[in-house]
Amino acid sequence: MTVVHNSAQHRFELEVEGATAFAEYVPHGDTLVFTHTLTPARLRGRGHAAKVVKAGLEHARANRLKVVPRCWYVAEYIGLHPEYGDLVAQR
Repeated sequence: MTVVHNSAQHRFELEVEGATAFAEYVPHGDTLVFTHTLTPARLRGRGHAAKVVKAGLEHARANRLKVVPRCWYVAEYIGLHPEYGDLVAQR
């Protein structure tokens, strides 16, 4: 399973069993504002949300972008993975 960056819809997506888990963002200059993460109910508990969020953070790092974790899941993921803390935009 591969996470796809759907830049037209501003989200990172993972297709699983005919359903899509995703992390949405709003681009704002050199920052990605993560607004929502969704995993369909029947796919929850298998780490799919973590995969799409990690892909989004890795994309930000590779492109020298900062992130604003407005989505609680993205904020929690960064809190549990401090190696991504340097990506968070300072307010």
